[in-house]
Amino acid sequence: MRRIAVMNQKGGVGKTTSSVNLAAALAQQGRKVCLVDLDPQGHSSLHLGVEPHSDEPSVYDVFSGTRSLKDVRHLVSENLWIIPASLDLAATEVELVDAQNREIVLRQAMEKMMQEQPVDYIVMDCPPSLGVLTVNALTAADEVFIPLQPHFFALQGLSKLLETTALITRRLNRNLKVSGIMLCLYETGTRLAADVTDDLISFLRQSPPDTPWANAQVFNSRIRRNIKLAEAPSFGQSIFEYQPKSAGALDYGALATEVLAMEKANAGVDSDISTTFQMPQATPQPQQPPGEQRFAA
Repeated sequence: MRRIAVMNQKGGVGKTTSSVNLAAALAQQGRKVCLVDLDPQGHSSLHLGVEPHSDEPSVYDVFSGTRSLKDVRHLVSENLWIIPASLDLAATEVELVDAQNREIVLRQAMEKMMQEQPVDYIVMDCPPSLGVLTVNALTAADEVFIPLQPHFFALQGLSKLLETTALITRRLNRNLKVSGIMLCLYETGTRLAADVTDDLISFLRQSPPDTPWANAQVFNSRIRRNIKLAEAPSFGQSIFEYQPKSAGALDYGALATEVLAMEKANAGVDSDISTTFQMPQATPQPQQPPGEQRFAA
């Protein structure tokens, strides 16, 4: 079982879109997937057609100790469950401020759920902040996926994200690793996107081996700008239900295949990895001359 936190403190980089559609793609590949919405705005929940009200159970009830994850999860499609969020979740930051073991509430709830109704993947959509909800996600996770728009300013915020994962690794979760960078809102053929991607890959290759991001990979699947991805949430559907033949569906399907292939690499043995989603190879970007490193961590 893999527990993946999708995080970025910057909004508008495709975090929720990636959480929902990666989870949906993995479910279509036959994996049992539970998506946990940890953003008080509840955008992942709305994306999948779930609109929790204050009198309906949500992940807030898990943090308040009144319900278990199993009690609040909804089956939204075959192999895919959502644990919804609501505006009440915003109160968690204040309510847990003096609570003992407040950083491991979600981890304990997940361990209990896995004993009762196990799944193959737990994908956590973190809020765009580094507060107690994100800390709970990182403490419960084994892996971190970072969605990133290939722009210069987006790279500046990456340092803070990596520092946060290093802090959590030292103090709360020694198993936490940054395993993947997802390039979203990608504009193919632009020099800026290619330059930023090259800088990112170079930085990761030069990272010290004892950092949580030392073995992180930049996924080959680029999530291109696609209007269908923006339209799908208004219909309460993933991209695979809304427009299964769109570029967005192809991109997230290819990303899911890469994520599944990581199971084989980690196990070191052959495994049956489905390749239901096929996508033409992206046109190789021209090599740019070496330039000054644009960011540091």
